[in-house]
Amino acid sequence: MTTTETNRIDGARLEAFVGQAVADMGAAISGLLLHIGDRLGLYKAMAGAGPVTAAALAARTGTAERYVREWLGNQAAGGYVVYDPADGTFELPAEQAMVVADEDSPVFLAGAFEAVASCYADHGLFVDAFRTGAGVGWRQHDDRLFSGTLRFFRPGYAAHLVSQWLPALDGVVDKLEAGASVADVGCGLGASAIIMAKAFGRSTFLGVDTHEVSIAAARQAAAEAGVAQRARFEVASAKELPGVGYDLVCLFDCLHDMGDPVGAARHIRQALAPDGTVLLAEPMAGDGLEDNLNPVGRAFYGMSTVICTPGSLDQEVGLGLGAQAGERRLGAVLREAGFTRVRRATQTPFNLILEARP
Repeated sequence: MTTTETNRIDGARLEAFVGQAVADMGAAISGLLLHIGDRLGLYKAMAGAGPVTAAALAARTGTAERYVREWLGNQAAGGYVVYDPADGTFELPAEQAMVVADEDSPVFLAGAFEAVASCYADHGLFVDAFRTGAGVGWRQHDDRLFSGTLRFFRPGYAAHLVSQWLPALDGVVDKLEAGASVADVGCGLGASAIIMAKAFGRSTFLGVDTHEVSIAAARQAAAEAGVAQRARFEVASAKELPGVGYDLVCLFDCLHDMGDPVGAARHIRQALAPDGTVLLAEPMAGDGLEDNLNPVGRAFYGMSTVICTPGSLDQEVGLGLGAQAGERRLGAVLREAGFTRVRRATQTPFNLILEARP
């Protein structure tokens, strides 16, 4: 840097950005410690327990007190737990517990940190992909991506799918209550299909995904939930969805991951009943980059860089739609595939829900 360039530096802006970078450094390492606390059950042990000492928490979780004490220091510095210096205790407030300890909470986020941890483990794949332009397939990732993605999305689906998203679609709930044929494309470990199967006992559900390990886990989860006779799962891509005459086809946070989303949507349209409906749930995003310069956009662009876009580039066509495509671009994909009616049905802070009809 030349002297002239140094003289142009705004000291206040530099100081503010250094502060931001230090905060991000703390967040980055704290994300790892959140993942560790999640895996060891430290948060669950603290939830509702009131003030505890490091020794008591270690004894309760079968962990080493010295490590737990240092971990609690990080958690207190970040505001995740409250420290009382008078008696040397730490407490997990009820609000924080909803985010890091309660897997049924609609704002539970520990799964997201599990998925992020998987990405750190896979960083070598991403460095090579940046250099070569090659894709990184879903099957290539650390296994925590699969379980973390399930744990991240399932609370939102449980909170919103049956109570808000499906009722926002024209006439769909009536069909489901009467007995509908439903396909869940890109079903992953089956959470969304199982949630719907438990809510609508007269309907049948087929979940498809290209990842064999996820399909095996989905079958087991359906059996454990008691819905295996009405919710079955097969290994298939969106363009291989078997059967026709579906009353409802759902795509939860997966269309943007596909190499050929137009071709996938075109096949799905052909598999629909004449009066069928597509429910498309995608990450919340505005139509332009400038609309997504916020914390949610930052998180989704990050995940898109190392999960969604590489996954798409690994497939045929390799469109690389990305997790922040936005309603206008998604609507264009659906219309190119032959859908004539596309509208925003509802939304949450994390998801955009579109309804598409032939």
